Amino acid sequence: MRYIRPLSIEDAVGQLAGASGISAILAGGSDLLVRMKGGFVEPDLIVDIKSIASLSEIRETADGFSIGAAVPCAVLGENTALKKAWPGVVEAAKLIGSKQVQGRCTITGNLCNASPAADSVPALVAAGARAVVAGPSGKRTIPVEAVPVGPGKTSLAKGEIIEAILLDKRTPRSGDAYLRFIPRTEMDIAVVSAGVNLTLDEHGVITAARVALGAAAPTVLLVEEAAEALIGRKLDEAALERLAKVCAGACRPIDDKRGTIEFRRKVAGVLAKRAATTAYARAGGK
Repeated sequence: MRYIRPLSIEDAVGQLAGASGISAILAGGSDLLVRMKGGFVEPDLIVDIKSIASLSEIRETADGFSIGAAVPCAVLGENTALKKAWPGVVEAAKLIGSKQVQGRCTITGNLCNASPAADSVPALVAAGARAVVAGPSGKRTIPVEAVPVGPGKTSLAKGEIIEAILLDKRTPRSGDAYLRFIPRTEMDIAVVSAGVNLTLDEHGVITAARVALGAAAPTVLLVEEAAEALIGRKLDEAALERLAKVCAGACRPIDDKRGTIEFRRKVAGVLAKRAATTAYARAGGK
């Protein structure tokens, strides 16, 4: 096993592209190290990206926010501007692991681990976040929902690495929220989760919406029909009931010891309603 700590994204890409065998990227390590200790993976090459300065920065620009791939989730919670603009995304990131893990784990690692139950991913999808991917052929930007393609699998090609997550500048009268259901009060994996992002006009009518469900299918679901159920109206009881019905119907969950298919569908609708209510209030709706 080789361990390297490159100082530039170009060097990291070159090392990954030229490597043979199994390669792994180490950002926080909260997923990778657990998998290695459990014997699920033994990389031939580990590329530690924490010494690449640009990947440990949160930059606010005229277009929004750029969150480097190595920024720990704890740092997201300390960024006042980011919390104000995207509270749902920050809330989701702060649910990953314990206080100790928060100092290491990253939303990019959470995304690339490709767990259907990842906490930050539904919130990022609802927010319309994009991933900047660097590779041997240059850089490209893709929606975050295009990264996971199945449990533990991503669309990234050999040599590619996510450099940053992009969040747009907040439009007026907008709000987002993320909620999950877990059997315990904390330190658990989502049985079902929901992220909602809304924009309103001056009369409180929803003009734009994105609704995402986690742990309800092999990958996070962006439920376009749920958004359609909300756009063009205020968030009244009829809209909420329609939202819940659509979300329950969109689920493709599994039966396991953590929850049945029927239970997960029911809870998906409930969480979508609650998250939408919070997002609507944050956007200034009454």
